Amino acid sequence: MIRGNSSIRKSDIMNRRMFIIGAAKLVVFSVLIGRLFSLQINDNKKYLTLSDKNRIREWKLPPTRGNIVDYFGNVVAGNLKVYQLHVIPEQVENFNYLISRLQTILKLSNKRVEKIKKNKAKLKPWESLVVSENLTWSEFLMINNYLYELVGVKPIMTISRNYPFDEIYTHVLGYVSQPNEEDILQNEIIKDRFVPGIKVGKLGLEKTLENDLIGTNDIQRYEVNAYGKRINQLEFQKGQQGSKVRLTLDTEIQKLCADLLKNKAGSISVMDIYTGEIIAMYSSPSYNPNLFLFGIGQDEWQLIRNNPLKPLINKTLSGLYSPGSTIKPIVALSALENKIVDPDFKVQCKGKIELYEQTFHCWKEKGHGYVNLKEAMKQSCDCYFYEVARKLGVDRLKITADKFGLGKKVLGEYFENEKSGQFPNTNWKLNNLGKGWVLGETLITGIGQGYTQTTPIQLCLMTAQIANGGYKIKPKILTDDNQLSSEQVKDLIKDNNSINSYVSLFKDPRNIKIIKQAMFSSTNEIRGTSYKSRIDNPKYQFAGKTGTAQVKRISKRERELDLKTSEIPYKDRDHALYIAFGPYKNPDYALSIIVEHGGSGSTTAAPMATKLFRLIVDRHQLRKQNINVKKTYT
Repeated sequence: MIRGNSSIRKSDIMNRRMFIIGAAKLVVFSVLIGRLFSLQINDNKKYLTLSDKNRIREWKLPPTRGNIVDYFGNVVAGNLKVYQLHVIPEQVENFNYLISRLQTILKLSNKRVEKIKKNKAKLKPWESLVVSENLTWSEFLMINNYLYELVGVKPIMTISRNYPFDEIYTHVLGYVSQPNEEDILQNEIIKDRFVPGIKVGKLGLEKTLENDLIGTNDIQRYEVNAYGKRINQLEFQKGQQGSKVRLTLDTEIQKLCADLLKNKAGSISVMDIYTGEIIAMYSSPSYNPNLFLFGIGQDEWQLIRNNPLKPLINKTLSGLYSPGSTIKPIVALSALENKIVDPDFKVQCKGKIELYEQTFHCWKEKGHGYVNLKEAMKQSCDCYFYEVARKLGVDRLKITADKFGLGKKVLGEYFENEKSGQFPNTNWKLNNLGKGWVLGETLITGIGQGYTQTTPIQLCLMTAQIANGGYKIKPKILTDDNQLSSEQVKDLIKDNNSINSYVSLFKDPRNIKIIKQAMFSSTNEIRGTSYKSRIDNPKYQFAGKTGTAQVKRISKRERELDLKTSEIPYKDRDHALYIAFGPYKNPDYALSIIVEHGGSGSTTAAPMATKLFRLIVDRHQLRKQNINVKKTYT
């Protein structure tokens, strides 16, 4: 009996164990079946997508930038086919050996090789390593000849920026180069489209209009194996070129400006007096922006940086100069507007005036005798304007100067390097220097010296607004589809019913006419300071005002020596300035010229205006015919 019971208990225990094991197997099997069902049925799309992502990879190529064209459609910043050398590290068995071979074939420097190795360390194995961005045709052929032994090397043809007019547009366009960390972090579009070899705007309109010009990436999709190696190209998605930008500038006039300022430091600006369109804006000297596309050499960079004429400075927008006698039209206008003087008001010029034991000299040692407003403007009599400024006061003068754009940025929305300059008054000196204004400072402000600092583009705007009859305009350097033509604006100004469309800067329009007539006499009548630069043909005839701005105080001894400009050290010579508008009877354009250390405005700057107005007027009809040319662009 005991043995029987023992056998039954053992059998029960075995059965329970078998049941438990069987149940466990059933549970495990059910879990496996459920998981398989979930993976293959429920999560099928999820894991199929992950599989494809593991199998398919995308490569972005640098985007193609949009073209920048001048008013007539000439490409001033375009794109050029270039030959480059790329290496795919994942396809290279011995990278050091490959680079050694490339160094021998292309004659790469050791410094360049080290830079390539550093760039490789930053990339993923399947990303392209740019070994050379700009191969010559002979180098490109040589690489192709050795291609059978250069596994992983890809000689390719791509697109790069090109500036066909070299230095002519540099200070307007700027240039492009490889983005740095700051460029990428500050611009989400650059960050999203960044790939090795991309170029972004570094200065000027290239930088300001970056988001419009940059374009979108070409995308290549490849099938890769488990090791990430490319097996087959599946798709090529063409990117979109950046937007085309049309400038208001005329290349032919821009080229003449460059020629006139050759080997000189200075600026020339030309503006439509009704639309505010900038026709030319050249700063001299300039430099070739193509040098920066693939990394400028150290020697070339040092030549540019150490040039004493400072080609890196955009003198049109960033150069601050005393306006000299070019300010006299505004001084006279302010005095007329405030009824301080009338056109017949006369001053006796004896060559100097004494005030509180200070002597204020006129440029003409023996004086001009008795002069009224017209004669004073024509002969640029300093003593007359000393007296007018004294009676007017600097605070009232500043109000008029502000209206006409002095001391304010003109194209600041397009150029971050533009300076506002300054036109002082009593509050300015007290707030900035902590001192009270003195009368002598009013006198020298009246002839464009002292604390007054203007940019050449401000002087051009000031002249344009005098020339159009005293109406405010907004300067622009990009064309606008909705822009009224110069003729349409003229009609609106002449139409009394539409006069409110444009803000007037005057109290009495007769005062503007008086100033324009005085500027005409300065250029076209005997004894006028720019009489030698006149054009008698009414088609080209212009009115203007010379300016000569001192860069240092002239000592009594220097005044007695009366040295010629060529006998004075370059840095001590006066700046030469000129402002003008024309054609006089029916004006369309205004200009400003400054030649640093050029001496006299009448001998250096004014003659340039003669050549400029001939070309500007000749090209006016062409410009009118192209008013709607932008609408034909694709």
